[in-house]
Amino acid sequence: MSAAEELTIETPELRVAARAWGPADGRPVLALHGWLDNAASYDGLGPRLAAAGLRLVCLDLPGHGYSQHKPGSYHFVDWVADILAVVEALGWQRFMLVGHSMGAGISVLFAGTFPERVERLILLEGMGPLSEAPEQVAKRLARSLRVEARKRALEDRRRLYPSIEEAAERLMESTAMRPASAMTLVARGMVGVPEAAPEGWTWRADAKLRLDSRLRLSEAQVHVFLRAIACPTLLVRASEGWPHDAALARARVACIPALELVTLDGHHHVHLDEPEAVAAVALPFLSRPSSSNPSNEQSDP
Repeated sequence: MSAAEELTIETPELRVAARAWGPADGRPVLALHGWLDNAASYDGLGPRLAAAGLRLVCLDLPGHGYSQHKPGSYHFVDWVADILAVVEALGWQRFMLVGHSMGAGISVLFAGTFPERVERLILLEGMGPLSEAPEQVAKRLARSLRVEARKRALEDRRRLYPSIEEAAERLMESTAMRPASAMTLVARGMVGVPEAAPEGWTWRADAKLRLDSRLRLSEAQVHVFLRAIACPTLLVRASEGWPHDAALARARVACIPALELVTLDGHHHVHLDEPEAVAAVALPFLSRPSSSNPSNEQSDP
């Protein structure tokens, strides 16, 4: 399989790192990872898509991996502006979009905001951002701002690990991913701290990413974005993925005009644990002509 190409994408506000596979003139695919993960999340899927002639660019989202940290806090809707800046820098007017978990939530917002830019959409273990009842908005904002005022203390409490292997063990405990998958994320996501006593390792990810969101969209607002998606969409769920509210999921599925739903054996990081199985459903979907518009094939979520 082809080796990854390391990219640095300069946007007007941030320097964004990425890993890329496939020919520069291949059909463009942008891949977004989940919360606190990094571009290595697609190390299994990337070479398999590239072998079919696709150009896959997998971002370290701002604050993650090797990408620049934001000076301020991170707010979910701001990811849409970040993605827009990246594709403008890449010169991509129209492209295919893949997102896992939080990356799937970002992908829904982007595809709903700029439907003319997204040719095809794959959502891995995610179907939009977390939502909240409008009545909670004031309490959430107050709580978030109080915590942000203490964010310097958050930086000072970064957890140190004696080795990257220990960090991988802790990651497996919280996600149920396979050892090789955990090591893939840890290898890109950790940095040595030689001045620590004792010497150790910590995550590169910006500690501010752990701060709670100032605001969340209401479920009705999420539906607006879902209904605005104009491209064929593939939703991939894992049989042992993160639990979801069945009624909420059915309502979201019903919003997307051209949706196919597939469930694969595996856990939340199924694309990293089982890249061959995910590629087997992703490749035929991404390889269809752009004019293809499959009917809405919705199964019971």
